[in-house]
Amino acid sequence: MILVTGATGNIGSALVKELRAWDAGPVRGLTRAPSGAAFPTGVEAIAGDLERPASLKPALEGARSLFLISRMGPDAEILEAARRAGVEHVVLVSSITVQSHPHLGPAGENLAVERLLKDSGMTWTILRPTQFAANALWWADAIRKRQPVRVPYADVGLPTIHPADIASVARAALTETGHRGLTYALTGPERIAPRQQLEAIAQAVGREVPCAEISRAEALHDMATFLGDEAAEAVLDITGGDVNEELLTVRDTVTQVTGAPARTFRQWALENADSFR
Repeated sequence: MILVTGATGNIGSALVKELRAWDAGPVRGLTRAPSGAAFPTGVEAIAGDLERPASLKPALEGARSLFLISRMGPDAEILEAARRAGVEHVVLVSSITVQSHPHLGPAGENLAVERLLKDSGMTWTILRPTQFAANALWWADAIRKRQPVRVPYADVGLPTIHPADIASVARAALTETGHRGLTYALTGPERIAPRQQLEAIAQAVGREVPCAEISRAEALHDMATFLGDEAAEAVLDITGGDVNEELLTVRDTVTQVTGAPARTFRQWALENADSFR
C-alpha cells in the first residue's frame, strides 16, 4: 500500500493519477475531505490531517510506502507515526534551497526534516525541486481582473519545474528499485523569467497579460502580509535577489529518473489556462 499525503494538491493529485496509470498496486490518498476528492478509480480516499498526526493512524494502517511534503505539519510526529505503523520507505519533497541557500530559515527547516527522516530507521528518497510552475497561480487574480501583474526581478530566469515532473520522479522512487538512499535535485528543462512566464500565460489565454516590474521593497510589502517578513525575504532572495549557480543550474534529473523529457512552463500554462481566464 502506498499512502500519498497532500493527494489533492499540485503534486499529490498528479502522483495518484500516475500511480494508477502505472498499476502500482493499492494506493491511498490522504485528504481532509475524502467525500469531495476526485481520485482515479481504484484510489482509496481516506481522511486525515497532517497538522494532527493522531488523525493519520487509519491512513497509515497497512501502508508500506509514504509520499510526504516537508513542513506541512509536525514532521517529527508524522514520521514517528509512520515508523510505528510499519512504513518502510518515505519519499520526501524538500527544496533545492537546502543546497543553494542553506543559510535561509526555510532551507534550514527543510534540512532538519531531511535529517529526521534519515535518522528514523525507515528507508528514504529525498526530492529537492526548484521553483514550482504552479507558483504562477499567485498571479491568477490579477490576470483574471486584467490588471498588470506586479513582479520583482522580472527578467531573472529560474529553471522552474512542472509539478507533474516532481510526481513522476516520486512515482519512480515509490515503485522502482535503485532510488532508496538517494537525493535528487529537480529542475525544469530551461530557465524562464517572470516576464517570459507571463508571456506564456498570455499565449495560453489568448490575450495580453501586462507585466509591471516593481522594486524589492514594494514586493516585500505585498508579500509580507501573507508570508511574514522572514519568509518573504527568503522568497525574494531565491527569486532574484540572491541567486547563484546552484539555484540557476538546469539539471536533467527528471529525464534520467523517468526516461521522459521534463515538461516546460509553457505546457503548464496551457494546461492551467482556465485558472487565469
